[in-house]
Amino acid sequence: MKKKDNDRSNDRLGRKQYEKKLRRLQAELCKLQDWVKHKGLRVIIVFEGRDAAGKGGTIRAITERVSPRVFRLVALPAPSDREKSQMYMQRYMQHFPGAGEIVVFDRSWYNRAGVEHVMGFCTKEQHRKFLELCPTVEKYIVDGGIILIKYWLEVGQKEQERRFNARISDPVRQWKLSPMDLESYKRWYEYSHARDEMLEATDTKHAPWYIVPSDDKRRARLACISHLLSIIPYRKAPRESVKLPLRKDKGKYDDRASLKGRHFILKAE
Repeated sequence: MKKKDNDRSNDRLGRKQYEKKLRRLQAELCKLQDWVKHKGLRVIIVFEGRDAAGKGGTIRAITERVSPRVFRLVALPAPSDREKSQMYMQRYMQHFPGAGEIVVFDRSWYNRAGVEHVMGFCTKEQHRKFLELCPTVEKYIVDGGIILIKYWLEVGQKEQERRFNARISDPVRQWKLSPMDLESYKRWYEYSHARDEMLEATDTKHAPWYIVPSDDKRRARLACISHLLSIIPYRKAPRESVKLPLRKDKGKYDDRASLKGRHFILKAE
């Protein structure tokens, strides 16, 4: 068993190497961000996949160095009673991008093809209708000028089990483990069938699915960002040169001394 763990460790990308590659890709994401703003592009990136597949970490790697005003993260809670009475896509469409925005969906309308279907939160007819109509709706989105990119993160059984056990034993990860996660772990093959049905119906020419093997989280993040940068054409956007202005001395006083007696937080040891 120890040998297998060592083999697994040896196959993984080292932290220093990963961080160096990630930093370079994040610099390119900043260029992409500037180009999206400059050209007024509208982009939607959908992240789906099994529980513990690494969606959150991949999204963080994409968004941690860019502006939240350009890269907007949308992670919706369970629908309210009012939202349940609306057209299914309605609560997602209100978050669609305007000019110069990239909207990242951490789970999306594809909930209906996955968790809602497997857990019985929708009827068989609602699931069938979703798979039938979704390609048409996405064609409408793409024809409307939005760049739609869909990623499915695929983790293996053993790696998912390892990650769930880590969440159980690690206090700083326990918040990640929900009753729904435990159900998804138990219903592995039901989710596999749901995934296969979803891909069969919605992996289209105008909105294809891109599958990211994610047993190695670091390599998965790098591969996903590299792919994202490769399918949105961009170049360096023009920028005005910036120079700090001179500070005015009018009203000059000792503005540090005026803070004396206030509540300061001491430096960490």
